[in-house]
Amino acid sequence: MHPNTEIVATALLELGASGSVVELPDSARTAQAAAEQLGCEVGAIANSLVFDADGAPLLVMTSGAHRVDTARVAALVGAAKVRRASPEFVREATGQAIGGVAPLGHPAPIRTLVDVWLDKYEQVWAAAGHPHTVFPTSYDELLRITGGTPAEVE
Repeated sequence: MHPNTEIVATALLELGASGSVVELPDSARTAQAAAEQLGCEVGAIANSLVFDADGAPLLVMTSGAHRVDTARVAALVGAAKVRRASPEFVREATGQAIGGVAPLGHPAPIRTLVDVWLDKYEQVWAAAGHPHTVFPTSYDELLRITGGTPAEVE
């Protein structure tokens, strides 16, 4: 198991999460690729997108069926500007690379918004620290384990 995935698996256990890490046969760097391998709707993929909100990391857990409206998110978090983070910024904030960023297991807590759209699914899937790993969870559990705030991010 990749070291980042081990960190995520340990965090899931410590937080009492219901799901455990699943290794996929192929890379799932996109919501579409993950959905195809898991046999679920793309909307049930909880994308972990890291943004730069006035220099601070902001994690937005969004449905794979959505694009994040950065102006709306900026207004929600009181930031002057929210923009996609660079790969280096993402790695520094999460310890993980784009394409496999998990919603937990980071070096320090990251402010998190969770797309309310994910509540439409009984089960959602999130990355587990590496492009080949995911874990099943629910909207409510995702809010709990991330300390996230429900938000309309589209």
